[in-house]
Amino acid sequence: MKSSLSLSVLSLGLALALSLPASAETLKKPELDRLAAAQQARPAPSFRAFLAQAAKADPRLKPAVAAYEKKAPLQGDELTNIARLLGLYNRLHNQKAVIASIESMVAMPTVRMDKVPPHENKAIIEFGQLVEKMAKDFGLQYRNVDNRIFEVKLPGRGSQEFGILTHADVVPAVLEEWVLDDGTRLDPFKMTRVDDKLYGRGTIDDKGSIAAVLYAMKAVKESGLPLDRSIRLMIETTEETGGDAMKYYREKTPLPDYNIVLDSKYPAVVAEKGSGGLKVLFPVQAADGQRTAITAMAGSAAANAVPQTATATLKGGDLAQAADRLEAAKAAFIQKYEGQGGKFGIDIAKGADSVDIKVTGVSAHGSRPEEGVNPLPRLALFLRESGVALADNHYAKAIDYLVTLYGTDYLGEKMGVAYKDDFMGPLTMSPNLIREKDGKLETTANVRMPRGRTPEQLTRAISEKVDAWAAAKQAKVEVDYQQGDWMARDPKGAWLSTLLNIFGDTTGLEAKPVPTAGSTTAKLMPNAINFGPAMPGKKYTAHNAKEFKEVADLDADMQMFTEMLVRVGNLKSMQ
Repeated sequence: MKSSLSLSVLSLGLALALSLPASAETLKKPELDRLAAAQQARPAPSFRAFLAQAAKADPRLKPAVAAYEKKAPLQGDELTNIARLLGLYNRLHNQKAVIASIESMVAMPTVRMDKVPPHENKAIIEFGQLVEKMAKDFGLQYRNVDNRIFEVKLPGRGSQEFGILTHADVVPAVLEEWVLDDGTRLDPFKMTRVDDKLYGRGTIDDKGSIAAVLYAMKAVKESGLPLDRSIRLMIETTEETGGDAMKYYREKTPLPDYNIVLDSKYPAVVAEKGSGGLKVLFPVQAADGQRTAITAMAGSAAANAVPQTATATLKGGDLAQAADRLEAAKAAFIQKYEGQGGKFGIDIAKGADSVDIKVTGVSAHGSRPEEGVNPLPRLALFLRESGVALADNHYAKAIDYLVTLYGTDYLGEKMGVAYKDDFMGPLTMSPNLIREKDGKLETTANVRMPRGRTPEQLTRAISEKVDAWAAAKQAKVEVDYQQGDWMARDPKGAWLSTLLNIFGDTTGLEAKPVPTAGSTTAKLMPNAINFGPAMPGKKYTAHNAKEFKEVADLDADMQMFTEMLVRVGNLKSMQ
């Protein structure tokens, strides 16, 4: 579904979404915080006991609690308060179990492998078995769609249903980069709690959301609250690599008409940039060994992640002289470029027959290069500006490509293709990955395209720039550029206003529709809105080295997801 939304239309949608008056009779963050604090001292053994304590603390709740006890129909403020209290109870009662589930999920390295299809990946299969066990233990329906989608359903009374979409696959991790500031080494596939942070690959993207929403479904099921709509949770297995599993699923199963995706940020995402991968491949070219040459380079383990480190190895020629030149150039280079995007470090190590250079920056999600300091282009610039005479080979050509068309710029300005949308933000192009594979050296930039151009227009413009560079440098290259489209929706009505109300009342933060630079399989779903899990004003650590989920944010997810299931599940109309 595609819309030519303008800023004014989005503003109108925002005004409509926020036009419902806030009720003085519904619980807000201060009351919820007081109830949570009281529970720390006197935890209730059951939801009914918890409701009794809440009604005693706040007499306004007595009619809603009495109606729930009598199994009378709930609506309006009474439904909101009971749903909100159930969310708070779930968070307080099940937090340890959710964290334990995340630990089990993180231990499964659900990374896509080159030679094994995802649906045959042992870790993916085991993940499905874990979800199946949880679903059955919770009294929920489970269906495995050929190890592509793991489906969990909580049936409602009516024929309608709404979808919840998450994903089980994760991006790769570079083990050497998972080191805390105090020197503590982490295993990316072993969840480690340090203070209020849960470290591990997938803790925020997307295994934390999976565990939280499964326990939210459990809480709703056990509460006995009726739902007018069924809830269908769909756990995708290839989101990080193109969404093949969802495409397969769509051919086998009709999708819900309305879908909420737990894979981006709060308050509610109504527009996504299009994700693209610009691969430029250089044929491998042997060096003669008489001159110093780059013989290896490495950046990110995945194209959609800004790396923490980038490395290069030099061999041949006068390595002592090369090492001296690099050391002499280091301090001035760092001083020059720290003013162009943030601090980074350079380490130079001379071995018996090689010189190794490592640039350490700051990792970030590929869609948010502004949150990181990309070491790969800085490594290319350092090798170029240090004065070391490098033999002409495929790595030298890649260095020239990175320096000439990117430098420290990630907005497409140096390449001459920059543009931005007033709501969705600017085009970003972050060169993250460099690797030698199948006789070619691949460099891949993660491209995030906002509204304003079509994928065909941007592909043509960027390809022309790369071709012009190659012609000028007499470099033989192969360009493989796959660009996905942007998405913008205008989802006025009850379901959007409900999500915004839940977020605003629970967190006390501003609640309005927002765009994201991230790209999710929401694009493959009808009427899809992203709801969490990243909190406003915080760095999104997905795809980062040392990815983590804050426990306080996990609590908020558990609380809001539970309320969301009850309230959206009982809306008279989604629109």
